[in-house]
Amino acid sequence: MVKVATTRLDRALVARTALRLLNEVGLEGLTLRAIAAELGVKAPALYWHFKDKQALLDEMATEMFRRMAADLPAISAPDWRDGLTAAMRGLRGHLLRYRDGAKVYSGTHFTDTGYAATMDAQLRGLTESGFTPRTAARAWFTAYSYTIGYVIEEQSMGPAPAKNTGTDTGTGAGAGAGPRTGPEGIDLAARAERLAAYPLAAGAGEEIFGNHEAGFESGLAAIVAGIAVTVLPPDRP
Repeated sequence: MVKVATTRLDRALVARTALRLLNEVGLEGLTLRAIAAELGVKAPALYWHFKDKQALLDEMATEMFRRMAADLPAISAPDWRDGLTAAMRGLRGHLLRYRDGAKVYSGTHFTDTGYAATMDAQLRGLTESGFTPRTAARAWFTAYSYTIGYVIEEQSMGPAPAKNTGTDTGTGAGAGAGPRTGPEGIDLAARAERLAAYPLAAGAGEEIFGNHEAGFESGLAAIVAGIAVTVLPPDRP
């Protein structure tokens, strides 16, 4: 374990260290004490920069977005479906680079306005495709919420990602190995045996847990198709 006590302690350094440590211990094990030990300082030193763990999570989520912003595909007219789909794929891919990445990212408040340019560009792509500002926001947030929720479930039930250095060079879906059995973390045969008296519930296991990648794509396609029917103004193609 590398100690960096001689390096000037600031918010960015603490957040980067926390993201690196996250892949080793997960969200539950990520304490200010553990981060301080990684940095070679005493825990009270961190309170100069973060009043509590939630404030640190906010900064971690902000740092995660900084790393993903340049990679998120643009949404442009008239192919808004392809753009929105690609943007959500990019979001999922980045969240999967961190153990419990979606849990860390969800429900936080960005600590600066760096996210605004990317969000504004994506919303502009939707409005140029025929959405109103209001329906563009609803379309984007619907797809965004689906992606965040899917990855939370995906990471909760499946293998943890391989450890990385906390830089923006992590692994994709399903990487690494976790303590659970099965290719996606669920023992489908054992589940089916437990639910033998409920054949539909038992059979659903393969669809729900069998392949996270395919499941995400299928659900995202349904979300985008639904947006086209229910959110896009009716006079637009």
